[in-house]
Amino acid sequence: MLGKYENFPLNVHFLKSFSSTVSSKQLQQKLIKTLNNLNRKPFRFEEITIPTIPNGEVLFEFGIAEEEYFNFLNEQEVNRALNTLKTAQVLLDFFCVIRYYKYQAQKKIALKFDYYIFRTSFTVKAVEFQVFHKQGPRYIAPEELVTVIIDNINKAAIKQVLNENTI
Repeated sequence: MLGKYENFPLNVHFLKSFSSTVSSKQLQQKLIKTLNNLNRKPFRFEEITIPTIPNGEVLFEFGIAEEEYFNFLNEQEVNRALNTLKTAQVLLDFFCVIRYYKYQAQKKIALKFDYYIFRTSFTVKAVEFQVFHKQGPRYIAPEELVTVIIDNINKAAIKQVLNENTI
């Protein structure tokens, strides 16, 4: 089934809930479109977190789950996922590769990557992120990954869509 990863880990490294001003279906659509827009878009390290790599660059690559595999998001996969959402969907699982680069003498040098798996569970006017760090140096923490996603969903909307839940 598109959107569900059969081997999602039981123990996660980060868990956070957000309230939403839109329906679950609209939020799912916004999430998929936002992840696609973030794909392969270069960021300066300072735009994401406190830089551990001077003159560093960060690129995100997202994939959507399909049973025990992930399909990297592109226009075709986005359209396929949006069509799948026309039927009820209560969670979506994604894979994220965070690529790190540094520049030395005008040369771009690839560093080790981070690999994350995250699950988004949707309820009426809310979403929960469960993030698992699979491997890598963890230059960007799980909570920073979620912040990048939430901030970009809110930036793309006319009004703020997601707010942090406080207990």
